[in-house]
Amino acid sequence: MGATTAPRGTMERARLQETGIFKKKPADLMQIFKDVQSKVSDIVLGKEKPVEESNPEYEKLKHYIFELEDHLAEAQKHAYRLVKRHRELGQSLSDFGKAVKLLGACEENALGKVFSELGAKSEILSIKLQKEAHHLLMNFEEPLKDYVRAVQSIKATIAERANAFRQHCELAETIKLKEIDMNKLRLIRSEKLPEAERDYEVLKADSEEATRRFEMIVRLMKDEIVRFQEQKTLDMGLAFHEFAKGQAHLANSIADAWRSLLPKLEACSSS
Repeated sequence: MGATTAPRGTMERARLQETGIFKKKPADLMQIFKDVQSKVSDIVLGKEKPVEESNPEYEKLKHYIFELEDHLAEAQKHAYRLVKRHRELGQSLSDFGKAVKLLGACEENALGKVFSELGAKSEILSIKLQKEAHHLLMNFEEPLKDYVRAVQSIKATIAERANAFRQHCELAETIKLKEIDMNKLRLIRSEKLPEAERDYEVLKADSEEATRRFEMIVRLMKDEIVRFQEQKTLDMGLAFHEFAKGQAHLANSIADAWRSLLPKLEACSSS
């Protein structure tokens, strides 16, 4: 009679003992869990790579916002200098006008009269420059300031989004870590399993809330950017139009004022 054939289940178990997990000793199994746990911990703690979004469209948007902030801040800085220059020039013309009028008062001839008129024109132009400085402040510099602040608000939203994304990812990885921990507890039939499962449910709820928060920020940011782009186009176009219009009007007023004095000054200089 031939040799008794071993039951199929026994043969499969023997094969697994040679090649699979049954070959591992309890200490080896614990090391496997520790290795995986360490790997997940490295991800959670950011040791492997930064937890950041890798969305090309979002990266393009961030680059645009940071670049826009720099350019707007630079434009606003020079707008401030323009306002300051108009004020200083207006004050200088006012001081010059008063000095020339006093000089004209010393002269009793036609030259004195022309000097007095030159001083009066200078004072009038100083008022126009002060008005244009205020116009520049309200209709050019302030809108630029507003958009610098608006961009900074968007940057704050970007930072909030980055934090929300990081929390979303870290909680997702922590859940994986917790699942590994629970599998370990099940394997050794630990009494701590029920508590671990309760912690897992709390962690899962936190993770779902973090995901909802991140998705909400993404939606709000998208709406905010659309509104910003539409309003910026209108407001910036108006601001620069007001700037150009004011400068053209001021230049014409200055040219007309000096032009009206030229014949009288020429008559005095040629007499």
